[in-house]
Amino acid sequence: MGRLVEVVGPSGVGKTTLVDALSRHADFATAYEAHAGRPFQALFKQDKRYGLANQMDYLLLRAEQERELRASPLIGLMDGGLDLDYHGFARLFHARGWLTDPEFDLCRRFYDLARVLLPLPDLIVHLTAREEVIRDRLSLRQRINIASAEDTALFNSFLDAWLATIPSGNLLRLDVNAEDHEFTTSVSLILEKLHTI
Repeated sequence: MGRLVEVVGPSGVGKTTLVDALSRHADFATAYEAHAGRPFQALFKQDKRYGLANQMDYLLLRAEQERELRASPLIGLMDGGLDLDYHGFARLFHARGWLTDPEFDLCRRFYDLARVLLPLPDLIVHLTAREEVIRDRLSLRQRINIASAEDTALFNSFLDAWLATIPSGNLLRLDVNAEDHEFTTSVSLILEKLHTI
């Protein structure tokens, strides 16, 4: 079974940019959030009643992507991932009232089952940045975002609670406030860390 790296953090922090930059420096099998291709993302943006359908679609997609990446001879590299979609987005949407208690419990049941069947990533790269940096980055994006810069603190609190359960050897925390567009410092640190796992 191949190794898997999951890049996590709030919307706008630079997960996709980092995954793209890493892919220019080494051969990875990659998986992205692919907002444009998801059937419920735009519907959920317009009508919060699509929250459960959207979240279950993402949880299924991410589990499928993990299985495919683990089968590759290359190291798998995920922009976001199953854990981020549950511990970050599902919890945020529940807190905002966009998932009811029973709907959130359905997401939890699926996540718990998927995590029994799929091993945790070998490395979780956690990106952090100030809210104003995230707001600026989100303003430049041309994709459908559900979470906003105003959600960053709450989103991060959910992520921090989950990441506190991850062994320190499997977690790399990176402050990306001052990163250039190529994420030069982060790329170097991640490639170095991969030699140790």
